[in-house]
Amino acid sequence: MSLTAFNDALLDPTADRPEGLSDSAGRPAGKRFDVYRNNVTVSLREALEAGFPATARLLGEQNFTAIATGYLRANPPSSPLMMLYGGGFPRYISNVPALAKLGYLRDVARLEYAMRQSYHAEDAPELAADKLAALAPEQLYNARLAFAPATQVVLTEWPIHAIRAKALGETAENPPGVAQPTLVTRPEFDPILTPLPAEQADLLAELMRNKTLAEASTMHPTADLGTLLGTLLATKALTDIKIEDKQ
Repeated sequence: MSLTAFNDALLDPTADRPEGLSDSAGRPAGKRFDVYRNNVTVSLREALEAGFPATARLLGEQNFTAIATGYLRANPPSSPLMMLYGGGFPRYISNVPALAKLGYLRDVARLEYAMRQSYHAEDAPELAADKLAALAPEQLYNARLAFAPATQVVLTEWPIHAIRAKALGETAENPPGVAQPTLVTRPEFDPILTPLPAEQADLLAELMRNKTLAEASTMHPTADLGTLLGTLLATKALTDIKIEDKQ
């Protein structure tokens, strides 16, 4: 019996039990394998539910169980470290035909995964506000920002910040009819979410792609750069600012 055959059978309830399985007394262990197979499936499904709680609430228990089970069977963990399992789950959701009209589900799941990435990211020293304030305008616009590993931005056309909050019972208000791209930061121990205007979020995405402030501002001239920088400083999203010398 190969390890590949064992693993394939472990996540496929229709597969035959692997041949040659025996317990410590040398007796056939087929039934024990069935129990183990079920326990693995349940454990992985519970890991997905813990990692995507709002998504699970939005789908409902029965739908989430079916979709999560399909995902885990097609995408078994590639690492024994389960803290970031489910990276492909948002994309998987978007490819389920029955959910095609619920476009926000994928982006809510993306937000929840970004929160986990932020939570488990390494610590980094924050950028001192006075270092930024001391720069002359020409220096500032020729600078590139360095972001803390915990900093994420989730671009979306949906009000995902409010959808998530309502799904988890954090608010009773209905989501607004505007997009809520969301900044994820970890100024202390737990990630915090900051919804951004779409223009600021697009500007931030360019800055996180290592564009200078001038380059990013030219691409998104209606975005309020000053307000965005204030938000990034307040949430400890930045670690440094790198000035480019113009020759």
